[in-house]
Amino acid sequence: MSKEFDLGALLAERGGERYELHGKYLNHQLPRMLHTIGFDKVYERAEGAHFWDADGNDYLDMLAGFGVMGLGRHHPVVRKALHDVLDAQLADLTRFDCQPLPGLLAERLLAHSPHLDRAFFGNSGTESVETALKFARFATGRPRVLYCDHAFHGLTTGSLSVNGEDGFRDGFAPLLPDTAVPLGDLDALARELKKGDVAALIVEPIQGKGVHEAPPGYLRAAQELLHKHKALLIADEVQTGLGRTGDFYAYQHEEGVEPDLVCVAKALSGGYVPVGATLGKDWIFKKVYSSMDRVLVHSASFGANAQAMAAGLAVLSVMENDQVVAHSRAVGEQLKSRLAALTDKYELLAEVRGRGLMIGIEFGRPSSLKLRSRWTMLQAARKGLFAQMVVVPLLQRHRILTQVSGDHLEVIKLIPPLVVDESDVDRFVDAFTDVMDDAHSGGGLMWDFGKTLIRQAVANR
Repeated sequence: MSKEFDLGALLAERGGERYELHGKYLNHQLPRMLHTIGFDKVYERAEGAHFWDADGNDYLDMLAGFGVMGLGRHHPVVRKALHDVLDAQLADLTRFDCQPLPGLLAERLLAHSPHLDRAFFGNSGTESVETALKFARFATGRPRVLYCDHAFHGLTTGSLSVNGEDGFRDGFAPLLPDTAVPLGDLDALARELKKGDVAALIVEPIQGKGVHEAPPGYLRAAQELLHKHKALLIADEVQTGLGRTGDFYAYQHEEGVEPDLVCVAKALSGGYVPVGATLGKDWIFKKVYSSMDRVLVHSASFGANAQAMAAGLAVLSVMENDQVVAHSRAVGEQLKSRLAALTDKYELLAEVRGRGLMIGIEFGRPSSLKLRSRWTMLQAARKGLFAQMVVVPLLQRHRILTQVSGDHLEVIKLIPPLVVDESDVDRFVDAFTDVMDDAHSGGGLMWDFGKTLIRQAVANR
């Protein structure tokens, strides 16, 4: 008889080696980066929008695992659903039957986008994008997919083909046939469509990198252009979906927009079981799965597993019963308006933008000579260092976890769990104000840390 596995004992014995284990067996640059910026914390437990360390100190999470923790960590309804599905001992993943949970989740998910008819379940956001790309190319018989500058749709090879940042693409060519167009530029879109080989445009209604929103009317006009040229509109709602922007899907903010394919993931997981969904129109699915011979032409080994489906059903139940979308809209507007009011007070604060609980705080060149010289020094070393200088004291002094919105961007993106409340807003605004006061004083620990970042940036060149 094999020795009983004791997870608690293993963590008690080896948990303290976490950073060494990562450095030896995983991505060795991650612990190096965390040590450099002082993010090498040891969190012992989490609940909702908060973490606690071994000393009982409370940390506010304004990152939500890059949007995965839509309902916060360890939501009791999701936990119970997962306990229930494990205890049920279902005959899962037989591959040759039809379990009820996938159909029930698809039904409930599609009810929030009634113009769509069917769902495919995979395991992640990038996989949901891969599915949409495949379906669009097959349904239209065309090879090329358009995407927007600065877009982020995932890092697997197909998704990478529609990634708008060269830093992610460099060294991984050849990729799929693709072309970038500026977000909001209908003329550029029309020029590409006239070439007759475009299968689809994939677009984030609000881009994760930098938190840039599609201009008013753009999605509807793009949809009309695409359909005129028999191409499809793919809405990537992996991060913006499920209430993040104050609507169930971000594309619903604009009247008349009905994407042909919608990509969903992150928050649908409840923070527990990876899941991705590609929602689409009936005719697209029927073209891809055109005969019994093609029944497995696109599938996923762990797609639609019972644990993921149970988590997704529990998430949607909580969102509907607790009016999470309306809460996200109200709290997000409160947070955004209070931060936007600070732009007149702080010359380093350029703009606050976004919708719901997806907010971008952008910093810019100050007007005063003393601050301008320091800003110029940082920019010469590496663009994005000032935003990192803000992120670090938010964690070190105020125990608030945030992060920059992308490499070489002077933008902090706030994507907290959708369950944050007014007290969390007060805590963040007070902390941010304190950090901004320090930055505008022209001295102190914040600028000393800036010198450390400059040395690190120069050393990495």
